[in-house]
Amino acid sequence: MQIVTISLKQRNKIPIEADSINPDNIAGKTEDEIKTMLVWYGNRQCPLGELFNVKVEGKDSTENTIIVINGDVSRVKRIGQGMSSGEIEINGNVDMHCGSNMKGGKIVINGNADSWLGCEMMGGEIVLNGNGGYYVGGGYRGEACGMKGGKITVNGNVRDYLGEHMCGGEIHVMGNAGLLPAIMNNGGNIIIEGNTEMPASEMKKGTVIIKGEVRDLLPSYLEEGTEEVNGVLYHRFIGDVNNGGKGVLLINKLQDNLT
Repeated sequence: MQIVTISLKQRNKIPIEADSINPDNIAGKTEDEIKTMLVWYGNRQCPLGELFNVKVEGKDSTENTIIVINGDVSRVKRIGQGMSSGEIEINGNVDMHCGSNMKGGKIVINGNADSWLGCEMMGGEIVLNGNGGYYVGGGYRGEACGMKGGKITVNGNVRDYLGEHMCGGEIHVMGNAGLLPAIMNNGGNIIIEGNTEMPASEMKKGTVIIKGEVRDLLPSYLEEGTEEVNGVLYHRFIGDVNNGGKGVLLINKLQDNLT
């Protein structure tokens, strides 16, 4: 097992882009080697060791490497971007694009995450133990697919456009979601334990389960009776019929969602 502990030397106002902080790049490296890795600090590149404290224990393969990031990194972007295995634990808030294009491994965030968490993720797991921003599990501008595989669990609330353009994988939000979750979805599963507004616009495929209240249900969904999931009875809708969609939208029958 290799454990790499990283923390900022001082709180930064200028954003840092640190896609190099992932087990694929760090596994097997010494403390000095990690400190020479480059990150973007504003409009210039600099060694990681100029901005971060680094401590290394042991030496192992990527899948047996754990990166522990302590403290607030809410101005540090792209942590874990593209990682394929191993684990990252962030003990604080984190900036945008954390876990984007992730292929495998696990990220645990013990704080809040800014927008684009798990964007275009292909595999692996992200557990967010705080609140998420916009476009959790979404896709970048101009792309046909957002999240394609893997799992994101959010133990708080998220903002708008959850799972936008999602094509696969699973997102489970324990709190509320903002506007237009599952917009333009083409696959995958989303579960929202709390409330949301205008879900599943232009959805073609996939399943969305909402256990809380829904405001402004789109009129372009056809109701097909009820469906029971894990002992709970839901209104079952199919759509979005505006674009020939066959997605499934389940809304908790026990809530006054449809008035």
